[in-house]
Amino acid sequence: MIEVENLTRVFRTYKKKPGFWGGVKGLFRREFEETKAADNISFSIKEGEFVGFLGPNGAGKTTTLKMLSGLIYPTSGTARVAGYDPTKRENAYRRLFALVLGQKNQLWWDLPAIESFHLLRAIYGLPADQFKTTLDELVTLLAVAPKLNVMVRELSLGERMKMELIAALLHRPRVLFLDEPTIGLDVISQKSVREFLRDYNRRYKTTILLTSHYMADISQLCERVIVIDHGKKIYDGNLDRIAGAGARQRIIKFKPRPGLGGTENNSFSAGWQPLHGTVKVSDDGEILLHVPSEHVTGVFQQILGHGAVDDITIQDVPLEDIITELFQRGVAAS
Repeated sequence: MIEVENLTRVFRTYKKKPGFWGGVKGLFRREFEETKAADNISFSIKEGEFVGFLGPNGAGKTTTLKMLSGLIYPTSGTARVAGYDPTKRENAYRRLFALVLGQKNQLWWDLPAIESFHLLRAIYGLPADQFKTTLDELVTLLAVAPKLNVMVRELSLGERMKMELIAALLHRPRVLFLDEPTIGLDVISQKSVREFLRDYNRRYKTTILLTSHYMADISQLCERVIVIDHGKKIYDGNLDRIAGAGARQRIIKFKPRPGLGGTENNSFSAGWQPLHGTVKVSDDGEILLHVPSEHVTGVFQQILGHGAVDDITIQDVPLEDIITELFQRGVAAS
């Protein structure tokens, strides 16, 4: 469904020197800086796949989505979506996909959402019966029927995002690009949006490319992830493979029980070290140990034999920590 080969986008920005004379000098001689937002990115996505597109801020995720949507042109490389070249911006292609930007509205701010939906129906030329059927289904799935006649600016952030999803899906796109769809939402709204996207993907086999900084979005929705950093692809594969890298370590978390004279008198002094792993002490005195999986039992016994503790637990390494380490290494997970 999506074929990307050596896609590159270079932005050229003017470097203005400070002050009045800096501006005057810029009239005669300008210095420019080139930034590669996307650097020879290649990947392919099959129809019906739900793929996570990960990277730190400025990695080039949104730029790539905009190139696939035809909003900006690549500097070099090619992309094809369902056989179409996005740079040609053909009407047939624009009816085939939808782009949802979590930080940018497509609905008219001072109109009720239902008015925007009717306008989109006219833009896409949707038959009245098809429009009603699709709208009723989406409104029911997202539970926003009482809010259809409320002006968009008066909706909560979660309600507004649900309306944005409805607007994007009214024409039944085969490809859906989602850029931070749950950003800023509360936990309940995030869960609701995730459940809707998961069910929609399974029901209609829509190809979805999702960017998000919330690891819960990725872990619950995507089996495959593409990771980019500084415009370069550093990983493309199964999410379980990344999570499996975290299985090599465990986190032991505990809080020493205070001695008679206070916490400082317990047996776990500031210089205490486990037999294996690294130590991090939080401000409230809680100790976190990153321990290789094969040494967890030995370190656990060492802790219990060393002194009294409260609330000791063994946890998996969070997925976001594994992804962060991948960014810092800048290489594909092994």
